Amino acid sequence: MSMIRDLRAVVRPSSRVSLRKDTSASYDTTRDPATPSAVVDCAVYRDGARVQSAKPLTPQEAMRLVRRDGGFVWIGLHEPTESEFAGIASEFGLHPLAVEDAVQAHQRPKLERYDDSLFTVFKTIHYVEHDRLTANSEVVETGEVMCFTGRDFFITVRHGGQGSLRALRHRLQDDPELLAKGPSAVLHAIADHVVDGYIAVADAVQDDIDEVETEVFSPGRKGGVSRGVDSARIYQLKREVLEFKRAVAPLLRPMQLLSERPMRLIDPDIQKYFRDVADHLARVQEQVLGFDELLNSILQANLAQASVAQNEDMRKITSWAAIVAVPTMVCGVYGMNFDYMPETHWRFGYPVIMAITGVICLGIHRTLKRNGWL
Repeated sequence: MSMIRDLRAVVRPSSRVSLRKDTSASYDTTRDPATPSAVVDCAVYRDGARVQSAKPLTPQEAMRLVRRDGGFVWIGLHEPTESEFAGIASEFGLHPLAVEDAVQAHQRPKLERYDDSLFTVFKTIHYVEHDRLTANSEVVETGEVMCFTGRDFFITVRHGGQGSLRALRHRLQDDPELLAKGPSAVLHAIADHVVDGYIAVADAVQDDIDEVETEVFSPGRKGGVSRGVDSARIYQLKREVLEFKRAVAPLLRPMQLLSERPMRLIDPDIQKYFRDVADHLARVQEQVLGFDELLNSILQANLAQASVAQNEDMRKITSWAAIVAVPTMVCGVYGMNFDYMPETHWRFGYPVIMAITGVICLGIHRTLKRNGWL
C-alpha cells in the first residue's frame, strides 16, 4: 500500500507555483516530429515502466506489443481529424458515438460507458493573465481532454492550445508502482490534474473579483459614490465565471460515479482516490457559485451607485434652478412696464429690490445646502 500512500505526491507536485507567476509552463502543445499525424506520444507500459523502442511506435504497433507481451498502451492525440482518428478507433474498437464526440469537441463534461471502455470528457481551464480587467478582457480560456479507458489501453484526445499532459506523463513514469495499476491510475491522475487547475484558476479569479469589489465600494467622491467602475467590466467578469461554471458543475456527477460505483475498468485501490477529486471539485463548484452570486451583488450595487449619482446631479440642478427662479421672477415682474409699479419712481427702489432678491436667493441656498441638496 506504499504506492497508494504516495499517490497524492505523484499527481500533485510538492511545491505548487503560483498561477499568476507562471501559467505557461504546463501548456506545451508541440508534437514529436517523428510521430505521425495528430499523435503527440504513443508508448507501451509494462509492470509500471515505459517499454523502450528503437523508433517511435505507431498505435497499431503499440497495441500488437501489448497483446503479445501484456501491459497497456497510452496514446496522446491533439485535435485529430476524423480521418486521423479513424484508424485508432478501429484498432481499439471505440464506439462511434464516442469517436464522434472526441473529434468534434465542444462537449459537456461527462462519463459514458461503452461496452469494454469508458469515455470521459474534462474541460480544462487556463487563467489568462492581464494587467487590468477591462470590458473586453478574457479571464479564462477553456480546452478539452477526452479520455478513452480500456482494459489494456488509454487514449487522450486534447482540444485547445493549453492543457498539455506531457509533464503529467513524465511524473507518472517516475512512479512505476502507480503505473502498474494500469489505465485507471492514468485516468485518476488526469482528473486530479484538471481539478487542481480549477483550484488555481479559482484563486486567480477571486483576486479579480476582490479588485472589482474594492473599486465599487471604495469612496470615489463625497457621499461614498464611486464612478470609476464600468458595469461592462463586471458583466464581462460574470461571463467568464459562467464559462468556468460550465466546466466545473457537470463534472461533479461523473467524479462521484467513479468514486462510489464499482467499475470493472477501475482498480479498487485507485477508485477510493476519486473521492478526494470529487471532494475538491465540490469545493470549487461552491466557490464558483459564490463568485456568480457575489458578482450579481456587485453589479446591482454598481448600478445603484450610478442611480444615486444621477439623483445627486438632478438634485443639484433642481436646487440651482430654484435659486435662479427668484431673480427671474423679480425681473419678469419689473419688466412688464406698468406705470403704477411699486417703488418704480423711488430713488432707493432698485437697490432695495436687488438686496431683497439676493437675501432670498441666499436663504434658499443655505436651506438646500443644510438639507444636503448642494
